[in-house]
Amino acid sequence: MTRPEEIERVLRPLAPEVLGILARRHASFDACEDAVQEALLAAAAQWPAAGVPENPRAWLLTVASRRLVDELRGEQARRRREELVAEPEAPPGGDAPEPARTHDDTLALLFLCCHESLTAPSQIALTLRAVGGLGTAEIAGAFLVPEATMAQRISRAKAAIRGATLALPPDAARDDRLRSVLHVLYLIFNEGYAASSGAQVQRVALAEEAIRLTRMLHRLLPDDAEVRGLLALMLLTHARRAARTGRDGALIPLAEQDRGRWDRAAIAEGVGLISGALAAGPVGPYQLQAAIAAVHAEAASTAKTDWRQITALYELLERIAPNPVFTLNRAVAVA
Repeated sequence: MTRPEEIERVLRPLAPEVLGILARRHASFDACEDAVQEALLAAAAQWPAAGVPENPRAWLLTVASRRLVDELRGEQARRRREELVAEPEAPPGGDAPEPARTHDDTLALLFLCCHESLTAPSQIALTLRAVGGLGTAEIAGAFLVPEATMAQRISRAKAAIRGATLALPPDAARDDRLRSVLHVLYLIFNEGYAASSGAQVQRVALAEEAIRLTRMLHRLLPDDAEVRGLLALMLLTHARRAARTGRDGALIPLAEQDRGRWDRAAIAEGVGLISGALAAGPVGPYQLQAAIAAVHAEAASTAKTDWRQITALYELLERIAPNPVFTLNRAVAVA
């Protein structure tokens, strides 16, 4: 028997890879995404007893391709049917040709899920499903909405981008779309770090999923300083998770937290990331927020925190990204 959590660790990174391959081959994002979800469900049902295949990506790709062929046959998709049926299929678990451009496909998939025609809630839901590999029920549970409501949101999002090509946007539009990608990942993390509704103050699994996706983006764009800054911000913030709530689940203010419970390995990684990002320049809002988090993380206590440095960082942050929350936080630092 293979434990479900071990299977989940295998499936999560493979989901966007397989979807990217299918979407590039068949140019039907919504149908491909449905097929990948069915393949993930099949794996979750079969692998605990049968074990993880020797080539899990080939297994998923084969099963998803078959599901896609069946779906397109059922819908009488004449133009694509002959092309799809003619494609060779590798047996599940067997050796399959390794398609090229996997990393480019994953990055293109992130950009597609954050298409400018979608609202922020739809971008979040589609990113978690298509790139994060989460099922509709999991996403609905994370945001405390009925599964049917989330299914409709995802369905509308896929309909809105139907016909869009899975490709990296042109250079002129890439920076704007990348800002949307970063913003979506930031929102996902914030919902995990400080839940907007429900009895729980934080949803650790959702925050960790945001970190996983941002790590993926950092691997794809290792030289982007803001991507590095966002990952550093998440790590430095998430490092305090164990000390943020008491046994009764109530929130513990920063000044009263047991800093001995902070995750020092995550802090060290975050500080290293933000130090490198600030040196690379130019400085962006995620880098500045990470720098502020690093000052807090490295302080032995609230009294020993370098509040002058935090105030200066907030002043700079207000200039490049005006926000009433930043203004309030600067006022607290000054006080």
